[in-house]
Amino acid sequence: MKIVGVSACPTGIAHTYMAKEALEKEGLKRGYEVKIETQGSMGIENELSQIDIDEADAVILAISIGIEGEERFQKKVEQNKLITVDPGKAIRQSDVIFDELEKNK
Repeated sequence: MKIVGVSACPTGIAHTYMAKEALEKEGLKRGYEVKIETQGSMGIENELSQIDIDEADAVILAISIGIEGEERFQKKVEQNKLITVDPGKAIRQSDVIFDELEKNK
């Protein structure tokens, strides 16, 4: 499975990067390809291309603020292949998030 996503929090420092790391680690553990874009105090890093998004089986938005380029994910919303969670949940319960993705596959 190929998963893409965005992590972002109000300060754009700790939780943004901790959520990215937790999601990538859980995906790796399950043998998935995972690419997470971060939007924070350093700007946008690891930016997802539209091809990345279109080819993904699912999208995880681990965000607690509005993000730039949210319209890129509209097709995944319409396909019911996008979930939005708080960055804290991504950090503490990434396994639950992936279980939900697998259930909706």
